[in-house]
Amino acid sequence: MRMLAVISLFLALSFASLAAYAEPTDARALEGVDQGRVVFDLNNNDPELLALYLTVIRETHEDLTAQGVEPDMILAFRGRAVTMVSTDRERFELTEFDHLDAIEEHVAALKEKGVHMESCAVATRLFGVDHGELLPGIEPVRNTFVSLTGYQAQGYAVIPIY
Repeated sequence: MRMLAVISLFLALSFASLAAYAEPTDARALEGVDQGRVVFDLNNNDPELLALYLTVIRETHEDLTAQGVEPDMILAFRGRAVTMVSTDRERFELTEFDHLDAIEEHVAALKEKGVHMESCAVATRLFGVDHGELLPGIEPVRNTFVSLTGYQAQGYAVIPIY
């Protein structure tokens, strides 16, 4: 009888430790959620950091899909971030080109996944970015403050990235 108790305790502890190492999920937050409606407000000054955030945004798209939620994602580039989604690289240091290449690759991959991307025409005017030089898949909008207001009113979560 004592041996049975020891074995039971061992099994209970084993299952508890396995549960502690289980792959994390977002099940609680996603309970009852069929579609993940999110706008990423990208107002960033650093190409390396923007490339990193775009990596995480791609991972977020994959995580939503893997957890049974259809991603409905929008990227809104504003401020200096509009310069980093342009084919014109004259304003950047040569050492930043690898990060700009990564940004371009992320934008293309997100476009393939159906992610809507837009840039602020106020920012493109202020930073001297020609709309014809925006990376493929990025659509200019008149004012991202207005579009962010509209998306939030439509029920999109707005995640600021600075």
